[in-house]
Amino acid sequence: MSITKEEIRKIAHLARINVSQEEVVQVEKKLVGILALIEEMQEVDTDSIGPMSHALDINQPLREDKVTEKDIRDKSLSLAPHSEQSLFIVPQVIE
Repeated sequence: MSITKEEIRKIAHLARINVSQEEVVQVEKKLVGILALIEEMQEVDTDSIGPMSHALDINQPLREDKVTEKDIRDKSLSLAPHSEQSLFIVPQVIE
């Protein structure tokens, strides 16, 4: 698969990126290389490979899910400039 300079200019326009004429040539070379690598990778036979979430067959050690902090709502509300009925009162930012 190849990509043309016109396609690069169109993609740059859609992405709102200013690309000079010299940069178009550089981007074209890089994209052609990337697309060639993708084509090469698609030729690899992966039919016998199952889906996996990680390259290594390991389990993530997890900690016990338990409460380590006490309820600090009252303390937090006392530090707020304005609060009412266990809610923080903030200035309106959207009209």
